[in-house]
Amino acid sequence: MRTVPVLLAACLAFPSLCGAASSSIDPRAYAREIAGARTEVMVLGSPHLSSMSDAFRAERLDPLLARLQAFAPAIITIEALSGEECDLLRRHPAIYPGVAETYCADTAAARKATGLDVPEAIAEVEKTLDAWPATPTPAQRRRLAALQLAANDAVSAYVQWLQLPAAERRAGDGIDDALLARMGELATSKNENLLIGAALAARLGLQRVYRVDDHTADAVYGRDGDRVSATMQRVWEQAAGHPLLAKMKQLEAGDDMLALYRFVNAPEAQRMSVEVDFGAALREPSPGHDGRRYVAWWETRNLRMVANIRAACARAPGKRVLSIVGASHKPYFDAYLAPMHDIDTVDVAPWLR
Repeated sequence: MRTVPVLLAACLAFPSLCGAASSSIDPRAYAREIAGARTEVMVLGSPHLSSMSDAFRAERLDPLLARLQAFAPAIITIEALSGEECDLLRRHPAIYPGVAETYCADTAAARKATGLDVPEAIAEVEKTLDAWPATPTPAQRRRLAALQLAANDAVSAYVQWLQLPAAERRAGDGIDDALLARMGELATSKNENLLIGAALAARLGLQRVYRVDDHTADAVYGRDGDRVSATMQRVWEQAAGHPLLAKMKQLEAGDDMLALYRFVNAPEAQRMSVEVDFGAALREPSPGHDGRRYVAWWETRNLRMVANIRAACARAPGKRVLSIVGASHKPYFDAYLAPMHDIDTVDVAPWLR
C-alpha cells in the first residue's frame, strides 16, 4: 500500500528516474517536425532616415534595395502602428495620453473620400485583397490605395501608388484631391518604411506591408512617463561621446548607405547599442527605478512587436520574411524570434555584402 506514495516521492525528488529530465519544454526541439519548408525571417536594423541631412537622396539606397530584392521576401514588416492599434489608442486616451496623436495619422480625409471609418476600411481591404487579380487595373490599384489610407495604412497605399504608371497616379476611384496631395507628401518623406519597405514591396510586386509596431506598451509608464523620460535623457547624455556612436554619425554623413547598414547591423554595433542604452538603464540608481521601468517598457514593446511579426509569418508559412525596424530593436527581435517552432532567423550580413 506504501508503494505508490514512495514512488511518487522518488519521482518528485529525482524526476530523471521517472523519464522527466526537466520540466521545461524547448520549442526548438520540434524544429524538424513540420510539414514543408521552414519560414526564414531576416531582421534589417535601420537608422531612422528622418534624421538624415537635407542632402540625403533616396537614390543612395539603391544598392541596399538591390540586395534586399535578391532575398525576395514574400512578406515585409515595418515599424509602424496598425490601423487596429491606432483605433484602440484613440478609444483609450486616459491610458495612452497623446500616443495616438504622436504615432497615428489623421484619417479624416480618407474617411471623407471613401465613406469608411478605420474598422470598416480594414475589413474592405481584406475583402479586396482576398479577390485581388493577378493583373490589377490602375483603377483597382487606386481604389485599394484609397481603402488602405482609410485603414490608416499609408505605407501599403504607397506600395500601390508606386506600381501605377506615372500617368495613372491621379485622382479617381476613391483618390480625391486631398488623398492625391497625401500621396505627394509620402513621395517626399524621408522614412525607411517608405524608402525601403514600400519601395522594395513595389519592386517585388507585393500588395502591402505589415505594420508590427506597438505602443500599448506605453501603459507600462503609467503617470510617470515624463519623469522616466527625463531620467533616460540624462543616461543617454553620458553615452554621447561613445566612439561607435561617432562612427555611425560619420557614416550617416557620407554617401555609402550600404556601409552604414552594414555597420548598424554588425554585432559590435548591436552590443554597443544595448550597453549604452538598456544596460545603462538597468544600472541607473534613481529611487523610482526609472531605468528599469524604461527597460520593462522596451522589452514589452519588443515582445508585442515580435508577436505581430509571428502573426504576419502565418500568412505565408515557409516563405521568406523581411522585418525592417529601428536598429536598436534588432538584437531583441533576433533573440525573441529564435525559439519559434518553424522559424529560422537569417543573418543579414551576407545579404549586405
